[in-house]
Order: sequence, then structure tokens, then C-alpha cells
Amino acid sequence: MLGKEGLWGAVDIHGKDLEVKEKVTAVIFAVTSANHNSTRRNPLPLYQRAMMIQDFSSDLGYSSYVVPIDDVGHSEHFGQYTIKKIEAETDGLLRLNSDNTIVLCSTPVVQLYEDLGFRILPVEKIPGKKEEYLTKLPWQIIEGIVADDRPIDKHLEYINYVHPASKRLWKEYGVVEKVRLLFSDAVVGDDGDLTETRNYNSYVREMDEIAELKFNETRDFIRPGRIGDIGCAVGSWIKLATEELALVESDFYGVEIARKLYDICHQRKENGDFHNTNVFFLRKNAVTGLVFPKSSMKTIHTSSLTHEIESYTGRKNLLSFIQNRYEELSLGGVWINRDVVGPEDKEKEVYLWLDDKDGVADAEGKVFSSKEERKKHLDSLSTYARFFYFQRDFRKDQNYKLKYALKTIEGKSFLVLSLKDACEYLSKKDYTDNWDSEMHESFCYWSFSEWKTSLEEIGFKIQNSSRAYSNPWIIENRYQNKSEIWEAVSHSIHSLSDLTPVSWPVTNMLLIAVK
Repeated sequence: MLGKEGLWGAVDIHGKDLEVKEKVTAVIFAVTSANHNSTRRNPLPLYQRAMMIQDFSSDLGYSSYVVPIDDVGHSEHFGQYTIKKIEAETDGLLRLNSDNTIVLCSTPVVQLYEDLGFRILPVEKIPGKKEEYLTKLPWQIIEGIVADDRPIDKHLEYINYVHPASKRLWKEYGVVEKVRLLFSDAVVGDDGDLTETRNYNSYVREMDEIAELKFNETRDFIRPGRIGDIGCAVGSWIKLATEELALVESDFYGVEIARKLYDICHQRKENGDFHNTNVFFLRKNAVTGLVFPKSSMKTIHTSSLTHEIESYTGRKNLLSFIQNRYEELSLGGVWINRDVVGPEDKEKEVYLWLDDKDGVADAEGKVFSSKEERKKHLDSLSTYARFFYFQRDFRKDQNYKLKYALKTIEGKSFLVLSLKDACEYLSKKDYTDNWDSEMHESFCYWSFSEWKTSLEEIGFKIQNSSRAYSNPWIIENRYQNKSEIWEAVSHSIHSLSDLTPVSWPVTNMLLIAVK
């Protein structure tokens, strides 16, 4: 093995003799993206990666160290950061420099270490060849393993390329199944997030600001026992639930797929933010399978989640999500689902008036160099002008065509369109900081009665306390004085007397579904 008898004859990444006479005294495994797991790039948590490394290095004949290196994004200072991080993590025991250390690496970050004066030993790369490799790269091996569903011991990639140390852990911890699930999952991206377009700073702030409202609306329906909050964001709902005396002996499980939010949950737990020690956070995808054992939960809570499943993954996955929640609940258990909802008569043609005096009248499409520039421009537009940006952007990735017509009646301009599309615009027009995410999401795919029917078909009983309603704050602050919805009372429209105002449509629902 390389290093046991020194590095005599070893050549660097350029094919030049290293001329190293000393024996290797230690190897340092810098585990990058150590704070990532359950992603396609890094499926396993740090502790499992460290276990494999220690198993692998047990017979090297010299010391080995595993040092976690957190993800810092793309940085030209990554090489320096890694060296400093190793020194800090080992309390100064390992002070690496170009005189006492050789770097083993085949990835593009090689250049960052060369710039610091380090010599580089290639791993997979052929010395002296720019983009040629002696063997498959790690992600190519993983992709080969997940490409078909044959038993793992039948895969040549697994047999020929995976070290026995890894094979032992893969078998004991069911790694193959986890990796296959990650690679087959259409819900999350390579870094394990539902969407890459969300501004998490504003998102977290919004979640905390409305946490008490959400909890107060749902508290009377929570049943003690095992309580799960799927899509728990930063754990705000769970935090309030742990303060309830009636739930003091309950166990709480927060499920969050977005890596950044999941990390915040754990930080809050370390800070002692929760009034119950039995609070656990899981990083699982509730769409593609169960996140809790069957018939184990007394309460499952979701808020502002089901519309994202519909929007990002489609109807089939939404129905799967509903079925999974039914399977997880014990008999008499309750699923509390709080979300947006569409109007009952959503395909009805309506006449939408929008204020064209509360901003700039610039409806022409523009190309922006940044999200900040686009937000500034959208914020400057009138409610009327902003509609045309919405019409062009809404669900365009799904080839959705928002149809409308313009009509002027007695000097008053209307957009003639479906009530559903009118509601989609009114509910999203103010989210200019997360415009990309909002344009991807549909709020009005199901009405309240359609929701009830879909849940009852699976076996749920809907409590009478369930309801759809118009959020007073949204109506007062976002709809009133900026918009009006009218409908025709005559077959031919010649004057305003041929129209009648429509009551503000529902915006939200609270569904209490009992197994």
C-alpha cells in the first residue's frame, strides 16, 4: 500500500518524481461537505463516512485522522480554509504546510493547493494527463450502482470498485436502498433542497412571524402521543406545541427535507429552544415513502406543504403523500393540514379590476441581471402592470398558458379570465423577493370540496370543524383597494350594470382528517 515503504518512485499529478525519502507518518482524511447528508452528492452523514474511513485505515500502519470540513460554497480560498480548519479541529496538533504534507486529489480544487505550494499525488487521475483517469470516479460508481435494481452483490461497480470497509457499512446500514431513493427522487435537487430559488432568510423570518397564528388555529385538534410535523421548516410549530401542558408527555418529530432549514432545527435544539427533551428532527422525504412507522402516530401536522408537492412533483405524488399519512396514523389519529386552497367555482369567468395608479405602468417584459434588480422593478409596478409579468411567468416551466382578455366598460378596464387564475395572481403578486418559487407554485388546483372528496376516498373522516376561509389580513392588506372581482349578470356586457361584484374568494383551509 502507498506509504508503507515511503514514497520512493511516486510521481505527482504532472508525472514528475516526488523525490520524497521520508516515510509517511500519518494520513489526514479531510471530509468535505461534512455538514451535508441525504443529498446525491453526499448521501451519508459524517459519522458514517468517518466509520468507513477508520475501518479502511485500520491496517495502514501509521496514524490516521478524520477531520470534518463544512461546505463553504465555491471559494478561491477553499485550500487555505481546509488547512486552517484541520489545524483548528485538531487543536493545533496538525499544522500542515507544503514542506510536511502532500495532497492526494484528482478534482479541480487541485489548483488551489498547488497555488499554496503543495505537491499533489493523483488518486484516479493519470499523472501528466489533463482529463484522463485510471479508474472510475466515485460519482460514476454510485450512478452505476443505482442505474438498475439488481441485488447489490451482482453489480460489477460494487464488486470491483467498492472497498470492503465500505461494503460492510453499506450492508449494515442499508446504504444502497437510501442512495437509490435519493437518485430516483424528483422532489429534491442534488443538494437536497426542494427548490433552489428560495430566499431562505426571508422564508425563515416569515415562518417565525406566523408561527403563533398557525399554532392557535390547530392547537385544539392535536392529540397527545407521537406527534409529527412534516415540513417543519425551522421548528416553530413544534416549539409552541412543547409549551402545552396537555402535551408534556408527548414525543415530537420534525421532518424537514430542505438542508438549510434542517440545520437550523438542530441548532435550535442545541440552544434549548424546545420545552420538551423528546424532540427529534428527521431529514426524510415524505412524498416518496413513509417517514414514520405504520399506525404509530397520534397527530401529523402539515402547513403550507401540500401545494408544494402538487406544484413541484404532480398529482400522483400528492395522492401518494396523502396515502402515506393515512398509513402512518393510528386508529383515531388525526392529520391536521393547513394550506392554501382554490375557490369552489374556480373555472367561472370573472372580470378582474386591478389598480393601475399605485405604481409604474410598465407591462413590457425585461431581462434582469439579478433577483434584486427584478424585485426592485416589480415593486415599482402598479398592481395592473405587474399582472402581465405574472401572466408570462406563471407555471411557464409546465407550459401553462394563462388566458385572458382585456375589456373596458364605462371607462373601467377589466381583465377577463377564470376565477382560478385571478386568485392565483392575487395570492402571489406581493411575493417579489421569491418570485421564481411563487411562479412555480399552484394554489388553486383543488377546491375545499375536492380536498374533502380526495381524503374520504382514501378512508379519512373529515371533522366538521374543517373549513375554507378568506384570511382577513390578506384581504385587507393585499386585495382591498388594489383589486375587485366582478361577474356577469347578463349575456351581453354593455355597462357596469351588467356586472355584479363577487365576494372575496377563499384563500386558506384547515382540514382535520381522522383515521
